[in-house]
Amino acid sequence: MILEALKRAKELEYQSVIVLGHPEYYPKFEFRKASELGINAPFDVPDEAFMAIELQEKAPQRFSGTVEYPNVFLE
Repeated sequence: MILEALKRAKELEYQSVIVLGHPEYYPKFEFRKASELGINAPFDVPDEAFMAIELQEKAPQRFSGTVEYPNVFLE
């Protein structure tokens, strides 16, 4: 399911996918620490659990900073 979702996201020309998840699970799909790409969480979270994957070449050059979540996620 994850591979299909990533495939579709790439076909839709998304630049990246960011997850907050289990640090031993998502790297199987080539996710890595988001901080390595210059992407930060807007709240305290273990660095190894906040991950991203680049879907397009040179995607990190197009973005960096802090992810913005809707307020419902921050309550």
